[in-house]
Amino acid sequence: MTVFDFTVKAKGGVDVPLSTYEGNVLLVVNTASKCEFTFQFEQLQDLHEKYQEKNFKILGFPCNQFDNQEPGTSEDAAQFCQINYGVTFPIFEKIAVNGEEEEPLFQYLKQKAPFQGFDESDITQKLLKMKLESHYPHWVVGDAIKWNFTKFLIDKNGMVVSRYEPFQEPVDFEKEIETLLAS
Repeated sequence: MTVFDFTVKAKGGVDVPLSTYEGNVLLVVNTASKCEFTFQFEQLQDLHEKYQEKNFKILGFPCNQFDNQEPGTSEDAAQFCQINYGVTFPIFEKIAVNGEEEEPLFQYLKQKAPFQGFDESDITQKLLKMKLESHYPHWVVGDAIKWNFTKFLIDKNGMVVSRYEPFQEPVDFEKEIETLLAS
């Protein structure tokens, strides 16, 4: 099984088989318009513009599971991204990334790229862990998505290569994207 075996919903509830992206390197991101990591939309859009002609695609999935940071509709989320950050990569329907209603794609991504732990010497990671412990203790342990802007890098064959946590900015792993595109 690969990422290309899944079907997701585009805005308006239209089914999109991820097999339409076969042969592309993908970056799958859970997003939120009212998150402290929202500034990453700018970096994501820059990567999209730089590599889209080289078979690189970013797929955004709005999520409202963390502090009600995506309270509007899927359309509201996409409009926010376009107006405020000029986002032109696809923003899909709002989903759940954890729990009983979790999107099957994200269940698969978490299985293939488990959480690697917190580095509590890093203040951002330490604060995120503290927030989780106080508000979402059931997501602190295990491979649950910890917050918005968790990113999964997928190779051209649909295999999950890496998981990047919210505190890891897209510019930090651009070289890995370039390596996959060159292979």
